[in-house]
Amino acid sequence: MSDRGRKWARQEKRGTVRLHMYNPMILVVDDDDDIRKVLATILDENGYEVDLAKDGAEALRKTNERQYDLVLIDVFLPDISGVELLSRIKETKLGMRKVIMTGNPSLQNAVACLNNGAHAYIMKPIEIDKMLVTIQKQLNSLEKERKTAMEIFARGRLRGRIDTINRESAA
Repeated sequence: MSDRGRKWARQEKRGTVRLHMYNPMILVVDDDDDIRKVLATILDENGYEVDLAKDGAEALRKTNERQYDLVLIDVFLPDISGVELLSRIKETKLGMRKVIMTGNPSLQNAVACLNNGAHAYIMKPIEIDKMLVTIQKQLNSLEKERKTAMEIFARGRLRGRIDTINRESAA
């Protein structure tokens, strides 16, 4: 198995910091069994953990049950459109990158996807190398966002401790 998709995760416990490897989790949403299986195999071979959904309802259920790092969504699903799925996921899941896949590209479709929370757009037939680069770029962006959020949170905690110390020393 390749280490391409592996990331370092910080784990803080009682003042100590441990780094450990984890495999980013990707949900593939496509109604075509063959596409789901091929993408799962490719992503797994590149160090990602993969989960599959055959339609929008299954994807919504899975995203409500588990946090994914990235979701690959086909525009045309049997129950709801990929654009509608993007919108519903956007409302409930922050910190997850969303990439649309389509075999029928149009400017109108691309704009609708981007306006509803897509971070990237992949054309079918999928060029595997381009898809892997897109996924890695999206995961790198997600990692930067998470790091920034952790730094802001840590600064807020530190500022709160300083304020407490200042109040105690003034009293």
